[in-house]
Amino acid sequence: MNPVDIAREAFRRLATRRIAPTPSAYRDIYNEIAGISEAAETAPAAVLAASAPSEIGAEHVLTQFAAKLSESAGELGDFGKRFQRALKARDWDSYARALAQLAEKHTRKGGGIELPPLPDGEQTRTLRELLSRTLSFAVATLLTGTPALVDEAESLGTAIKQAHTEDALNEAAVRLKQLCYQIELKSGDTAEQQELLLRLFKLLLDNVSQLLDDDSWLRGQVDAVQNLIAGPLDQRALEDATRSLKEVIYKQGQLKHSLSDVKLTVKNMMMTFIDRLGQVAASTGDFHEKIGGYSDRISQAENISDLNLVLDEVLRETRLVQNEALLARDKMVLARQEVQDAEQRIHTLEAKLQHMSELVREDQLTGSLNRRGLEDVFERETARSDRRGTPLCIAILDLDDFKRLNDTYGHLAGDAALKHLVKIVKETLRSMDVIARFGGEEFLILLPETTVEAASSTMTRLQRELTRHFFLHENEKVLITFSAGVALRHPNEDQNELVKRADRAMYQAKQSGKNRVVVAD
Repeated sequence: MNPVDIAREAFRRLATRRIAPTPSAYRDIYNEIAGISEAAETAPAAVLAASAPSEIGAEHVLTQFAAKLSESAGELGDFGKRFQRALKARDWDSYARALAQLAEKHTRKGGGIELPPLPDGEQTRTLRELLSRTLSFAVATLLTGTPALVDEAESLGTAIKQAHTEDALNEAAVRLKQLCYQIELKSGDTAEQQELLLRLFKLLLDNVSQLLDDDSWLRGQVDAVQNLIAGPLDQRALEDATRSLKEVIYKQGQLKHSLSDVKLTVKNMMMTFIDRLGQVAASTGDFHEKIGGYSDRISQAENISDLNLVLDEVLRETRLVQNEALLARDKMVLARQEVQDAEQRIHTLEAKLQHMSELVREDQLTGSLNRRGLEDVFERETARSDRRGTPLCIAILDLDDFKRLNDTYGHLAGDAALKHLVKIVKETLRSMDVIARFGGEEFLILLPETTVEAASSTMTRLQRELTRHFFLHENEKVLITFSAGVALRHPNEDQNELVKRADRAMYQAKQSGKNRVVVAD
C-alpha cells in the first residue's frame, strides 16, 4: 500500500473505531496499517519521514483533507466545513464524530451516501421504547376488529424499537404516517356509523314520545334519554343514564306489579257485582213462578183454611225475596265503594310512576344528587380509580352562618341560598365532578382524577366565584360563604372513613375563621 492508501485506511479505521482523530491517534493507526513497530519510532527522523507522518504531519493531513472536502458540493462540502471548524477549535471529539458519520455513509452501501446512525443515549432509548409500546399495545388494542391494522401497529412498534439509524427511522415514519391515515379513515367510518345509529335512535324515541300521553309514566324515561343523546356523549354520562334508568325500571316494575294487582281486584269485584245481580234476577224469577203456582192453588181452594195456608206461603216467599234483595243491595253498595277505592289507588300509583324518573337520585330542592345517587357515583369512581391508579378526592363544604341567614331572612331565603350554591358549583366545576347534598346545608363534592393540591385550589376558586356572584334576596345582595375540608382517598379506603377525614378538616376550617379550605391529614 502506498502512503495515500494507508492514510485513507487510517481515516476509515479512526471513524469505524470511533477514535478521536488526534495526531497521536492518527500516527498509531498509521503505524499499525503500515506495519511499523514501536522500535522503529526510535529511528532517525529522515527514515520516519519517509514512512509515517509526524504529529505535525498528521494534523497537516487532517487539515488538507478538510479543505479538499469543503470544496465539494452538497453534503460532502458540509462535512468539510464541519471538519474545518473542529480543527480551528482543536475539538478532536467533534472531528471524530463527523469523520465517523462520513465513513458510515460511504462504507455501508458500497460508497453510496447513507444517513448517520442516531445517537443512542438513555433518553433516545426510552423514547423509542415508549413509542414502541404505544404502537404495540395501546394503538393495537384500540384497533380491535381490524386485524390488518393491528398487525401493522405491532410490526411498526417492533421496527421503531430496532431503528438505530435515520434510514430506519425515516422508513418507520413513512409507515407510521400511512397507519395514521388508515386509522383516520377507520375512525371516520366509525363516527359516521355512530351518527347514523344516534339518528335512528332519536327518530325511534320521537315516534314513541308522540304515542305517549302527556301524563304517561314512560315520558320521564324517554325525556331523559333524549336529553342524553342531544348533548355531547361521554362515558360518565352514559354510565349515569344507564344506572338511573335501571333503577327507574326496577321501581316502575314494582309499581306496575301493584297496579296489576289493583286492576285484578277491580275486575274480581265487578264479577262479584254481576254475579250478585244474576242471583237477584234468579230469585225474582223463582218468586214469579211460585206466585203463579199460588194463584192456581187459590182458585182451587175450597175453604178459608186452604186460603190461609197459601197466604202464609206467599208471605214467607215474599219475605225471603225481600231479604235477598236487601242483602244484594248492601253487597253491591259495598262493591261500588271498593271499586271507587281501587280506582283511587290506581290514580295514585300512576302518579308515582309518572314522577319516578325524576325522584330516583336527585335532591328535590337543589337538583344535586341525594345520598342514594352519591353512593352509586362513589362506587363507580372508586372502582375506576383503583383500576387506573388515578387519584380521587372529595370535599365536604358547609355554608357559614346558615342559621343566622335563616333567622334573618326566613327559611325560603335559606332554601334559595342552597340552590344558588349548587348552581355556582355546577357552573364552575368540570362535567366529571359531582355535587351531592349531604344533609342540611352540607354538601359533598366528588373530584375524580384530581390531586389533593388541585382539589384544594378548586375549592378556593369556588369560594372566589361564590363571592363574585352575589345571592340576591328581594333585590338585596347577601354574601354567602362556605368552609371546606378536602381529603385524598387512600388505597382501599371506604366512603365512611374518607368522609370522616374530610369532615374533620371542614370543622378545622370553621374553627380557624370560616370561609377557608383545610386539607385532611
